[in-house]
Amino acid sequence: MSVLKALTTRNVGKIDRIIRAFPTLIVAYLHFTGVISGWLSIVLGVLALMLLLTSIMGSCSIYYFLGYSTCPIKKSRRNME
Repeated sequence: MSVLKALTTRNVGKIDRIIRAFPTLIVAYLHFTGVISGWLSIVLGVLALMLLLTSIMGSCSIYYFLGYSTCPIKKSRRNME
């Protein structure tokens, strides 16, 4: 299993991508309103950015290594094989 393939294989569906992007908005709102700050803000910000990146790219390396996919295109390809 190639790490590059794990990062480029599209395996995140539309609804999953929306759900992954939502925490970024929440963390940004909490940070800019002063509800969270310091280390908590940094840790939650990094986690939220990781979710946002997987949402934008449409691929999740954890899903890849587990053999899981929420992308309907990928599921239809598996059914054809």
